[in-house]
Amino acid sequence: MAQGFNPPGTWQPRGRGFNMGVVQHDGHVIHFTGQVAWNVEEEIVGSGDVAEQTRQCFRNIETILSAAGGRLSDIVSITTYFTDRAQLPAIQQVRAEFIAEEWAPVSTSVMVAGLGHADFLVELTPVAIVPADRFIDPY
Repeated sequence: MAQGFNPPGTWQPRGRGFNMGVVQHDGHVIHFTGQVAWNVEEEIVGSGDVAEQTRQCFRNIETILSAAGGRLSDIVSITTYFTDRAQLPAIQQVRAEFIAEEWAPVSTSVMVAGLGHADFLVELTPVAIVPADRFIDPY
């Protein structure tokens, strides 16, 4: 599990579900392709519903992590791309369903004009560190 920190002398997360820094411990680094609201059949889950699309993104991330012995708590960094600033609170609320504050990663949110499909409302791109004692070679 990554170890987050929030030193004095800088602005603080104040319960917003991220840390200012995360210490990367030994383990296997997993970089992800941006995860979108596709299910295994490449059908969009939650068309028009940013909360349900965000949940599908996290389900995809969880599946990928599990294949390598990882857990959501192994995420050390996550970039969130979204298309409408008004939807950011819903995205953050769903994120809190999947990511506990005690192991929150560093975070960047970017509003974009569009994503890879006209119906995508959100895309999540995490980086995770799976400890060596849990790592499963996914090949």
